Amino acid sequence: MNYQWYPGHMTKAKRMMQENIKLIDLIIELVDARIPYSSRNPDIDELGKNKARIVLLNKSDLADPEANREWAAYFADRGVYVLEINAKSGAGVKSVQGLVREACREKLERDQRRGIVNRPVRAMVAGIPNVGKSTFINSFAGKACTKTGNKPGVTKGKQWIRLQKDLELLDTPGILWPRFEDQTVGRNLAFIGSMNDEIIILDELACDLLCFLRGNYPEALEKRYGITPEGSEAEILSAIAVNRRCYQKKEILDLEKAAGILIEDFRGGRLGRITLERP
Repeated sequence: MNYQWYPGHMTKAKRMMQENIKLIDLIIELVDARIPYSSRNPDIDELGKNKARIVLLNKSDLADPEANREWAAYFADRGVYVLEINAKSGAGVKSVQGLVREACREKLERDQRRGIVNRPVRAMVAGIPNVGKSTFINSFAGKACTKTGNKPGVTKGKQWIRLQKDLELLDTPGILWPRFEDQTVGRNLAFIGSMNDEIIILDELACDLLCFLRGNYPEALEKRYGITPEGSEAEILSAIAVNRRCYQKKEILDLEKAAGILIEDFRGGRLGRITLERP
């Protein structure tokens, strides 16, 4: 399956980010902790040159703890401030304020030397669709100040949010890059729901996920479905269908329904804490 998706509003969003980058001091980039590489947009590195940077490993509670530590070290080695959070539950979010001050310490000290007071740090919140930007902002602000949703593309235009007198956030629409040169990236994005499921062949996506799980987290399949991950991916998917009683008429297995169950179990963390890629 070829993984490609680049809605037209994302071209407009990238242009908007280019226009606003000169107004901000800091980029706060959210990535999905299960796929920190695949869920980063390389355009943001180019747009954010010479800006302070924070990467938030969102949904870190769904990712392998050992992998979280590896990714935190990876970003820190590159001079990027990093923090594990769960925007939905609020875990780790309170620590972001202190990290913002640390990341922008040079700017704050420079303002102080110049006698500039009460000028807030302006931060752009960026990330790909469905990575949790709006949920993070609402959690960080302690109120529902942006729209949220569980599907890509909810945020369509920029929004400035004043949090405290010393911090303003610019929310931006999620941006994917025009073409995935590495199909593994596209596949990983499809796994976590950052691509439109309507353009995905669900049973093929499920077989791709089973291939990864069988080689890296076989115990997850045994624990969740009571099956031994042996045979082809199609045979394992059939075993899941039997376990979850996914039948069409006349006792024919409904593999598409079983595929949907598998994908949703992964996305919801019901297969355990799984990371799809390492530094």
